[in-house]
Amino acid sequence: MLNRRLQVLVDDERYELLARESEQSGTPVGELVRRAIDHEYARPASETERERAGHALLAMPLPEGPEPDWEDQKREMLDERMRRLEGS
Repeated sequence: MLNRRLQVLVDDERYELLARESEQSGTPVGELVRRAIDHEYARPASETERERAGHALLAMPLPEGPEPDWEDQKREMLDERMRRLEGS
């Protein structure tokens, strides 16, 4: 939630750069500034919890046995969802 106002003065060159990018991408100038702040300052030096979880997931061994058929897996998931919806 955005709840703080920040006023920043920039020179014409920087403003034109932001205005051009805003027009090309359809992204408001304020959002471009927030992204720049996030990129420059918001990332801690160590891995974030999300990054650690991603690395852990990728490091997991694959299940043994033949690769499951996607259509069978999809059908099972949809059947389970229907059972849950009908039971609600």
